[in-house]
Amino acid sequence: MNMAMTMSMIKRKAKDLGIDAAKMNKVDLIRKIQCSEGNFPCFGTTNGHCSQPQCCFMEDCLKIVN
Repeated sequence: MNMAMTMSMIKRKAKDLGIDAAKMNKVDLIRKIQCSEGNFPCFGTTNGHCSQPQCCFMEDCLKIVN
């Protein structure tokens, strides 16, 4: 299982991908990163099921109850 990511880790990942995180909230930023990595921008919408095990946000995402 992947390690849960802190906001500073998320911002660092965004910076490494060339994404400006300055005016983005956490959910929008994660979805932008997901797209940049070739994943679906689905953070927080999985309802407990995920078909993208390579996504580094899966652990946090599956904790969200819709």
